[in-house]
Amino acid sequence: MTDRYQSPLSERYASKEMQYIFSPDKKFRTWRKLWIALAETERELGLPVTEEQIEELRAHQDEINYDVAKAREKEVRHDVMSHVYAYGVQCPKAKGIIHLGATSCYVGDNTDVILMAEALSLVKKKLVNVMKKLADFAEEYKAMPTLGFTHFQPAQPTTVGKRATLWLMELKLDYDDLCYVQDSLRLLGSKGTTGTQASFLELFEGDHAKCRALDQKIAEKMGFAGCYPVSGQTYSRKNDSRVLSVLAGIAQSAHKFSNDIRLLQHLKEIEEPFEKSQIGSSAMAYKRNPMRSERIASLSNYVMSALMNPMLVSSTQWFERTLDDSANKRLSVPESFLAIDGILDLYLNVVDGLVVYPKVIEKRLMSELPFMATENIMMDAVKAGGDRQELHERIRTLSMEAGKNVKVNGGENNLLELIAADPAFNLSLEDLKASMEPSRYTGRAKEQTEEFLDEVIRPILEENKELLGVTAEINV
Repeated sequence: MTDRYQSPLSERYASKEMQYIFSPDKKFRTWRKLWIALAETERELGLPVTEEQIEELRAHQDEINYDVAKAREKEVRHDVMSHVYAYGVQCPKAKGIIHLGATSCYVGDNTDVILMAEALSLVKKKLVNVMKKLADFAEEYKAMPTLGFTHFQPAQPTTVGKRATLWLMELKLDYDDLCYVQDSLRLLGSKGTTGTQASFLELFEGDHAKCRALDQKIAEKMGFAGCYPVSGQTYSRKNDSRVLSVLAGIAQSAHKFSNDIRLLQHLKEIEEPFEKSQIGSSAMAYKRNPMRSERIASLSNYVMSALMNPMLVSSTQWFERTLDDSANKRLSVPESFLAIDGILDLYLNVVDGLVVYPKVIEKRLMSELPFMATENIMMDAVKAGGDRQELHERIRTLSMEAGKNVKVNGGENNLLELIAADPAFNLSLEDLKASMEPSRYTGRAKEQTEEFLDEVIRPILEENKELLGVTAEINV
């Protein structure tokens, strides 16, 4: 349809897999699974629910009569009761026990938790695949010297692979947060209108143990360790905030990576993939804009800003519940997941196709290395009989002169030539050039990369090896 708004998250960015998790079909199928779990558990705990009724519910579990539900909702203005009615039309024997004792939040909130848990599993799968590609990249370039930057000013050399571990370290922190939050998710269970389980206590004729067992059995049937021990009518909306905080953390890491790639592409050292027929600019045909990295940044800004929504919702709930959370949750939770899904697809695509230009990297490093090697040069000159204090002043003066030649005159860095021409150093140009081996100045970058990959990242990848092998499809 071209005559009404369509979300770019669905049209351009998010995968079909993530879109289905938050689709109406997935939601309503999950509602029916929850109603079956409720009926099964109530029968197991002695309520007058028959196996025949449960079998009828199971038989029609996936045959959702949307037309009946939609027509009913126009009459009663209540989505849950409309679907209870529609399910009952298909299951005349069971219609009297569908949703027995429950409130709307039984299906609504439990489904929300189930969908977030599934969505986090998809995020985890894509995250570990990005980590695998970054680990491969770091391994390949662990020993390649490159100019390091602080304040985006030339600083001590590092290696291309070591720099990649900085991106990887942030994703590792995100992975830890994701696992912790996902493992701590619990269902709401069947808590009733204010969270007291009063309706179920009535059904079970005052048997508190059966009320407790009801929650636990439903949780286990739905694949969860348990339910939140206390709640109002809804689970605490702080849980939405916790989940979206994980997504915002991944967005922060992805944004930082995309910034670095954009800067490196400006320096012509490393580029994101650029396809044969891709157009970089409508006006400047020669341009190779880092549009995928820019899109990562753009979507990441959205996810980070979206975190404010569940924070506001959680902090402004009244007592056992209000309904001012509903419309916001319908937007902020699914769309944050759709956006982070698109971000991780882009991240995976970019890392998988990074183009490295070793000659450019070497040229830039060598143009700055003489400045960074001055301490070593000074020590060599002292060993050759020079005075350290005098040499320190001489090298400071010559460095300023070489810097002027580069910045003012547009010339090459001639510091080595200036030092060789100064008799105070007693070093030949050949001696000085021999000391310009970049690997002498990268410290433990290579070793740190190896240790980090072996001790931190590869155990995670091994633990999640069944998730590896994902490739990203970019729509535009």
